[in-house]
Amino acid sequence: MDPITQIAYDARQAAIVLQSASTSQKSVALQLIIEKLLSAKSDILAANQKDKELALVQVEAGKLSGSLYKRLDLQGPGKFETMVQGIRDVDALEDPVGKVQRATRLDHGLELYQVSCPVGVLLVIFEARPEVVANIAALAIKSGNAAILKGGKESLYTCNAISKAIQQALDEALLEGGEGKEKGVIPGKAIQVVESREDIDGLLKQDKYIDMVVPRGSNALVKYIQWNTRIPVLGHADGLCSTYIAESASYNLAQRTVDSTEEAIQHINDHGSKHTEAILTEDEVEAKRFMSAVDAAGVYWNASTR
Repeated sequence: MDPITQIAYDARQAAIVLQSASTSQKSVALQLIIEKLLSAKSDILAANQKDKELALVQVEAGKLSGSLYKRLDLQGPGKFETMVQGIRDVDALEDPVGKVQRATRLDHGLELYQVSCPVGVLLVIFEARPEVVANIAALAIKSGNAAILKGGKESLYTCNAISKAIQQALDEALLEGGEGKEKGVIPGKAIQVVESREDIDGLLKQDKYIDMVVPRGSNALVKYIQWNTRIPVLGHADGLCSTYIAESASYNLAQRTVDSTEEAIQHINDHGSKHTEAILTEDEVEAKRFMSAVDAAGVYWNASTR
């Protein structure tokens, strides 16, 4: 078995374990990951410093944007702690697996249930923020999924350090729970990190083992993924979103680009990405008219589209 197929196969085997893991077992895994990340903090931050130093050279050469460089930082005040707290927050959430969404009695003694279940193996591709490895690992484990992750090349060392800590936490728990601790059941291969574009190209062919690809990045990246795999892709390539500031909006300054709500709706429906749109207004009737007429997956009233 070639190395890329092995990664996908290992993730599938881990997903089989995860899909039947109890809430308690998943919680144990998340708590062990927290402990390992805290104990490996100095190593992770050292890796982050290395990424930042290499990225700074790219910034000075004009090959990397300053905004992307800032996203690399895991050493700022509270950033590492926020990453760890995010795992605690996920652990505290209700287990999403096994929830009855709908039940229908088809006949006497014949009932049909729609029950939430894990997807299986996720391939997640993202950009510079290295803490995303921990974020996705926590969400994947909580929801009973295995994950293969690919971060931006700028955060390579940090992503690997975080992934290493997560895998060690899970694998050590498999061998022994430790004093006063429940023995783990989730293998370290539940969370894996790959490094290169070639790795991704190979994984996009692994539709036998991978159930969904989640790309988060540029328009070009998302479209490339969509065009080069048979695996279902959860991604949106367009980012063209609009906010209509109505006459009654409580803003001191606004740039007027259209003359009416109807014109705003028409413009958005003609040129929007059907992703997310928003209206700022104090007029409820106007807001409802806008929200019902705009063709988008998400429409917001006096709220951020983020």
